[in-house]
Amino acid sequence: MSVEKKLFGTLKTGESVYLYKIENKKGAYVEVCDFGALLVRVCVPDRDGLLRDVVLGYDNLEAYLTNGCYFGATVGRSGNRIAGGRFALGGVEYQLPQNENENNLHSGPEGYQLKLWNVKELEEDSDNVAFERVSPDGEQGFPGALHICVRYTFTEENELKISYDGVCDQDTVVNMTNHSYFNLNGAGNGSILNQKLQINADYYTPVIDSKSIPTGELDKVEGTPMDFRTEKEIGKEIDADFQQLIYTGGYDHNFVPNGYQKGVVRKIAQARCEESGIVMEVFSDLPGVQFYAGNFIIEEKGKDGKTYGKRDGFCLETQYAPNSVNEYSFESPVLEAKDTYHTETIYQFNVSSK
Repeated sequence: MSVEKKLFGTLKTGESVYLYKIENKKGAYVEVCDFGALLVRVCVPDRDGLLRDVVLGYDNLEAYLTNGCYFGATVGRSGNRIAGGRFALGGVEYQLPQNENENNLHSGPEGYQLKLWNVKELEEDSDNVAFERVSPDGEQGFPGALHICVRYTFTEENELKISYDGVCDQDTVVNMTNHSYFNLNGAGNGSILNQKLQINADYYTPVIDSKSIPTGELDKVEGTPMDFRTEKEIGKEIDADFQQLIYTGGYDHNFVPNGYQKGVVRKIAQARCEESGIVMEVFSDLPGVQFYAGNFIIEEKGKDGKTYGKRDGFCLETQYAPNSVNEYSFESPVLEAKDTYHTETIYQFNVSSK
């Protein structure tokens, strides 16, 4: 294994931004960035042994300074939506920025994906890069000073492991995730609608309306277009006359993978592209995963001169459920003062002969 560091650009403050390439002995590699703790490239072999970059993103730092689609973003302090941008802890009500349909989405307009992170001591022969920062008390409206570390590890088995560790001096909300968009045929190589997906979830969290706040209930996927317990093409029922899909313009829902036990990593999903042969298995210790089918990607100029359009990438964002800080029937994203926060998600890439 090796880690290579190279300059990616310079911020207006004069600070340098670097890319870190983690390459295994087989030549597969990932690239991550200290600006935003971003995941920039995941290059893994296809059926013919040729490397394909399977995550959407940009070639230059300037595009990541806006990044309206959250390509590759480390999202924090709390991913997904909080209704009205409001929650209460310890009898105190907190108001966050309302940046989408009166809700707080991905912690507002000044998210972690727009911050320059510190890099922990780097070893050339390492298989990982760790980024850390202190989110001060009141940043984004959240209470407490949170020290957070995001570590990317890439193994000889083509596993991309993303782990999050943190501690806060006050009770707060922590619900970190990675917002990468995958296209297993290669970024910029067309639609993901014919790629196949399996989610090991008997239930999902339906939303109230087009603002995408969950009702607080768990609905069975059985008998609905939300049923991915058996592998099927993403596009098979994405435009079905089903109210939940109408609300969100296609799949953009939190699924509840089976077998959740706090701190225990289990397989929650698998995606496969017949054209490239690339298979991605997803493992996590979190209670939920947001499946988003890229419904609102609009003519984004991406890497290698390619342009991304609607449904050219899909996300599997591991998480606590949207608005779970206000919905007591869901697993809680509250981190108590001095407790340690730790979660892990693994994306493992293999090749199918089919």
